[in-house]
Amino acid sequence: MKARGPIWKVSISTTTEAEEAVTELLYGVFEVPVSSYTDVETREVTVATYLAGGTPALPGKDADALKIGLKQIQGFGLNIGSGKISFQKVRREDWAESWKRHFKPIEIGAALLIKPSWVKRRPKKGQAVIVLDPGLSFGTGQHATTSFCLRQIVAQRISFRRSQTAATQSFLDIGSGSGILAIAAAKLGYAPVDAFDFDPEAVRIARDNARKNRVSHKVHITRGDVTKLPLRSQKKYGLICANLISTLLLGERARILSRLQPDGVLVVAGILNSEFGLVQRAYEGAGLRLIASRTEKEWRSGAFAYRRGG
Repeated sequence: MKARGPIWKVSISTTTEAEEAVTELLYGVFEVPVSSYTDVETREVTVATYLAGGTPALPGKDADALKIGLKQIQGFGLNIGSGKISFQKVRREDWAESWKRHFKPIEIGAALLIKPSWVKRRPKKGQAVIVLDPGLSFGTGQHATTSFCLRQIVAQRISFRRSQTAATQSFLDIGSGSGILAIAAAKLGYAPVDAFDFDPEAVRIARDNARKNRVSHKVHITRGDVTKLPLRSQKKYGLICANLISTLLLGERARILSRLQPDGVLVVAGILNSEFGLVQRAYEGAGLRLIASRTEKEWRSGAFAYRRGG
């Protein structure tokens, strides 16, 4: 049974320059997925998250943590704009309708079309379709970090098909959110496809999205904590996506790499550009090399593979 009652919208008004930093701040305070949209007329960015099943600690520690975080972002030299913090109780029906005007279909090359259910756009020939509506667990391909992961899923699948005789390639998504990456992998022929997230609500929504896209029998989505994984794993994957903050990527490097095949690829995303060098050095120190990278605003994503010949 789905949860009833109001949802709390926690939002911050900011600029495109500080959008990703504010996104990271909201995620760090509430530890639930975050989304953002830009007003086409004013260019003001609203970064928001939605909390169900409880009331934010207002006007106490949550508001204080956000104010302190915004001051730190300013200290990095970023323009945060008004930095207005809002807490608003919304009805589920109002919340669901309000997002429709902000989410448009996107294409990942000729391989994927991702669109909300209310858009009637038809796919091109050979294009896999993912129908995904915004929910409490966000991840619709709109953000650069998600887009980078999706493009790598497509690119690595094409590369694998060209170089291998086997038809399958395994995939692991660490921090599944809406389940978009796992669904994309299943649609493109990866198998097995595993995914996990620390947030039980994200797991529920990801499973629901997989069912709506008719790949629930191909995707195994569970609740899990990367910090609690066994240090060694017998199960290995050809492609791993880890959309995690840099502290987790650094602290849990051994756990993540123990699940990567020797010829596999690790995709990391959502890292501050100023912190990417630390992550790169850590994984290069473990024998990997950077094979692809993308920087957008203050954030950077990358793909790593083991060096050939030791």
